[in-house]
Amino acid sequence: MIHNLSYRAFVYGTENEEKVREAISNLLPSAPIEKEITEGYHHNPVVILQGKITKKREIKDFLEKLGTLKPSAKKRILRELENRMDERGNLFLRFDKQRAYLGDLKVVEHGDAIHLKLKIAAYPARKEEALKVARQIFEE
Repeated sequence: MIHNLSYRAFVYGTENEEKVREAISNLLPSAPIEKEITEGYHHNPVVILQGKITKKREIKDFLEKLGTLKPSAKKRILRELENRMDERGNLFLRFDKQRAYLGDLKVVEHGDAIHLKLKIAAYPARKEEALKVARQIFEE
């Protein structure tokens, strides 16, 4: 259903990096986390925690986590599916960092989140086919 999953989260100067790492681990338990340090708009240091999951078992673990979403969250994603997917079949989701740290998955629109890009396994690799597969993920 999913070929691979990429994620990224920013750690700003006012945040605790270990807590953001824990939030990522709550969402993606077996995710390898790479760290990159960059500079923000006001020349402040910003840490980027990111990675990619390609192993079937780890993707299955993530799908099980998605299954724990509240029915209202799944319905919201289904309603917004068309807008959350690009023409290549990549589905984009954001999860609230603070809520993920507490073990509660909440889909959000704001940028201060854990950003996910899911490459949906669809043949042919077109948006229409990927939408069908994605609907199956969230209708279950």
